[in-house]
Amino acid sequence: MASVLLLPSSSSSCCCSRKINAAIYVPKLPKLSLSLPKIPMRNLGEELKTRDGFINTIPVEKINHVIDDRSHNSSTKIVSTQLNAILEAVADRVEMHANIGEQRDNWNILLLNSINMMILTAATMAGVAATAGGIGMPLLALKLSTTLLYSTATGMLLIMNKIQPSQLAEEQRNATRLFKQLQSQIQTMLAIGTPTQEDVKEVMEKVLALDKAYPFPLLGAMLEKFPAKFEPAVWWPKNQVLQKKNFLHEGKQCNNGWTEELEMEMREIVKVVEREDSEDYVRLGNLALKINKTLAISGPLLTGIAALGSAFVGNGSWAPIVAVAAGALASTVNAFEHGGQVGMVIEMYRNCGGFFQLLQESIETTLEERDLEKRENGEFFEMKVALKLGRSLSQLRELARKSASSHVDEFASKLF
Repeated sequence: MASVLLLPSSSSSCCCSRKINAAIYVPKLPKLSLSLPKIPMRNLGEELKTRDGFINTIPVEKINHVIDDRSHNSSTKIVSTQLNAILEAVADRVEMHANIGEQRDNWNILLLNSINMMILTAATMAGVAATAGGIGMPLLALKLSTTLLYSTATGMLLIMNKIQPSQLAEEQRNATRLFKQLQSQIQTMLAIGTPTQEDVKEVMEKVLALDKAYPFPLLGAMLEKFPAKFEPAVWWPKNQVLQKKNFLHEGKQCNNGWTEELEMEMREIVKVVEREDSEDYVRLGNLALKINKTLAISGPLLTGIAALGSAFVGNGSWAPIVAVAAGALASTVNAFEHGGQVGMVIEMYRNCGGFFQLLQESIETTLEERDLEKRENGEFFEMKVALKLGRSLSQLRELARKSASSHVDEFASKLF
């Protein structure tokens, strides 16, 4: 019975043992070596065409064009930023030159009045000392005061004649006007043009040329006020390039507005400007320069003679006469030189001569360019030349006809 009872349990334990073994001992699977197919490498255009299983209908050329447009827009933005930075600097220079010009004009007025008052006071004191007669402390005081005033006036005159405040003020006025012109050109370029890096370089050269032509400081960088020879002012870069862009005529023309008649007209205008206007202003400039040199030497020389004469007042009859007469002449010379602003007249002639020289160079450089498409539009160029000379188009053509027939009896410019 016991054996009968034990059998089932033994059997069941064997079954359990088999079940456990079947659960634990799993047969090993064979290793499988999978060879995946190589995926071909595709460029950006092909990837965009087949992305997400759909065919993209945008061609690669258009994608490249979009990329080029983005790079072009980025470059244009950089150029515009650079031009805006230059524009701010130019606006600052306009303000600085205007302020300094006003200050130097005040110098001319204040120094002129102060020196003339000193000279006239010294001459009066010399006359009083001569009529007082006798010797003693009052005469000595008058003599010392007169000599001191004349000596101080001589030193101040030397400084004033050296720097020529009226000429300095005119330089700043011209610089203000020219920087305003450059400011307007940059604004036009940003508004209706497509500026490039070459435009930035050209504008920078113009700014530096203007800075060199009209410097701010007096010591070291001041322009020579008494050169050996009169020369027109130069405020443009020597390697100035042609304006290849014409904002008003962007459509291509077969000859870009140029004809043989227009070229001949421009050549005749250059001849008239060189023969009449430039030559006349150079002649007047040399004349004004000689007058200014004479006056600049005469003023301090007369005050120096008056100072010596005042030192001998009371020791002879000629000393008071010399002191008073030399002082009066010195005051007259000083008033004519600085009150008449001879230095300003010289600077005006320099600026006018530079204007005509720039006009000649721009016309000649334009005509030397044989590729008509690289020139500025002929009709627009003719209109600009006429406006610069203060003439209408018909008057400009009439002047060219007179020059061709050698019957020119007028200047090219009607402005100045």
